[in-house]
Order: sequence, then C-alpha cells, then structure tokens
Amino acid sequence: MPAPSEEPRHYRGIDPFTDEQIDLWVVDGVITREPVAAARTAVDGGWIIPGMVDAHNHVGIAPGLGVTIEQARGYAHQDVRAGTLLIREVGSPLDTHPLDGDRSCPRFIRSGKHIARPKRYLRDYGVDLENPDDLAAEVTRQARDGDGWVKLVGDWIDREVGDLAPLWTRAQLDAAVDAAHAEGARITAHVFGADALPDLIAAGVDCIEHGTGLTTDLMDAMVERSIALVPTLIQVENFPGIADGADRFPTYQANMRKLYDNAAAVFAAAREAGVPTFAGTDAGGFVEHGRIVDEVEAMAAVGFGARDALYAATVAPREWLGAGLLGDGDRADFLVLDDDPRVDLTTLRRPREIVCSGLTVA
Repeated sequence: MPAPSEEPRHYRGIDPFTDEQIDLWVVDGVITREPVAAARTAVDGGWIIPGMVDAHNHVGIAPGLGVTIEQARGYAHQDVRAGTLLIREVGSPLDTHPLDGDRSCPRFIRSGKHIARPKRYLRDYGVDLENPDDLAAEVTRQARDGDGWVKLVGDWIDREVGDLAPLWTRAQLDAAVDAAHAEGARITAHVFGADALPDLIAAGVDCIEHGTGLTTDLMDAMVERSIALVPTLIQVENFPGIADGADRFPTYQANMRKLYDNAAAVFAAAREAGVPTFAGTDAGGFVEHGRIVDEVEAMAAVGFGARDALYAATVAPREWLGAGLLGDGDRADFLVLDDDPRVDLTTLRRPREIVCSGLTVA
C-alpha cells in the first residue's frame, strides 16, 4: 500500500445523493467539517461518496483454508483498492482482529465463527455443535468474540434428505436470538433455500444472508420486523456450478438451479416490498476479493438502479451498522470520483482518489 500522507488536506466535491457541495478536511485520519487553515486542497471538483461497504465478506477465508493473518491483510488491501473501506466479516476461522491496527485496511465489524452442525457446512469453517441444544450457549461465546454480530448456518445440504434443510428447530432459534440480543449483538443467518426461512424470521434474526428462497409473505414479515437482507448476487451466480458438482443429489441439484433461475425476481420483489437490502460480495470462497463494484452493478441490474444500488453500498449500510459517514470526527473513509455515479457506475472502477483512514490509496 502507498506510504501515508499525514498533512492536513481539504476535499471539495458534490454529494451525489443530495447534489450539495461537500467540504471535508482530513486531519490525523479523521474528518472535520471545520476549515483547517494549514490544509492543502487535494481535490476541488468531482463527486464524493462514503467508502463503500462490503456487508458480507470473509478476509479470513480462502479456498483450501489455512489463511494467515498476512494473507488476510492482502485480501483486505485488495478490497480497499476496489473502494471497500468497511467490511462486515460474517464468519471466519481466522481471528482477523490484528488487522484493526493497520490503517491501510478497511474498518471491520465482525461476527465470530460460523455456527453449524457436524457435516452440515463446509469443513473447518466454523464451530460444529454435536448437540444442537447448545446453540444458545455457543451464540453467547461467539457474540463475545465478535464485534456485535453472530453468524448461524441456517440451512445446508442434508445428505440423508438429499436437499437443503434447516439445521435448527424453532425453539433452538428462539433461544439463540435471545442469547445474541442479551449480549448486545445482532444475529444473522446463511440461507439458500426456502424451508429454514419461516422459523428464522419468526424467531427474529436481524439479517438473512443470500435469501434466494424468500417468498412475498416472508418479505412482508421481514419488513414488519426490520430484518435486513444481504443478497450476494455475484455469489448466486455460482449456483449453477455448485449444482453441476452435485450429481449424487439430484433433488438438491434441481433446487439450486431453481433458486438461481428465480433469484433476480426474488431480489427485485424484496426491494419492492421494502426489505432493507445491502451490498455484499461473499468474497473469500468462490468469490475473489475486490469485487464490490460488480455487486453494485448487479444490484442495479435487478431493479435498484444506479443511485439506489450505490446507496445500498455506502450510506445505507453505514447507517445500519452504526458506522461513520462523512461527519465531524468520523474516520476519513471516502472516494472521490470524476463522474456522476448515478449516471455511470463504471466511474467507481477508476476513482480519482481513495482515502482510507486518512491515507491516500489512489
């Protein structure tokens, strides 16, 4: 990453969400809205947006596992170069907290490890509970290891059934949600199919990851309970390949292909229903890091349009996660763009400048 530039700097541009002029001063890695006389004007013109948020990312995961902290740092830097300056890391076998001291990394908000059951998720990715009634106790442990989130595996292939199936009973989920909230944490769940969703939503989880099996009644329930959705559209593009590799389970194959075929319509309907929806790539397994713009463009293509897709990757998730925007005292995380992103999202691929914790990246 580039060497730090710590002199006070002034940035002037347009907020594409309000069309108002923004004046920011960056001092010691944070933003002030009060003029700083000694500041050098680094940018005067263009558009300024908060650093993008990847609301579903795993810098501590890569194919083959065994990720070291230095490899995770490299993945984080790759995301920064794409404009991702805040990552919600929803599950990792590696404790990535040591990256918090590196100002050239994004800010992180983490869950602990994935919570699953034996042979019901990817091997060695998380905690496998032999006794599913231990779920609430494990949620408490993982809440204390995270930064305000806990991640459940809500469904996965059950080889005895030959298809996606829930991992937990409603009673176990009720206890898990209560345990997370008692720790001041929010709880989210990986769900591809349809069967696990009713109990998860009724139990009051705070977010659904992927959500390709959602129906209109479940969307309405999510709106009523303020449950968010992170659809990971570019991960859903891998569903046909996952199905192709599952010849032993033809029912599962057919289900995954159907979920893929219906995904765009499901996500468009969720948006129309008013489900709070945020951009996330699911980088770290099948998806490479640094692809947040691909996710924004995919959201735009399923009905969000350029402005709302960009909003779902910047302002909206920062408000949802309680992270800073562009206010006094906020960490200086923002992008300067040459063109109006509401007109041309590809401008996100060639930012004039990326400022990460006050450091100039590009």
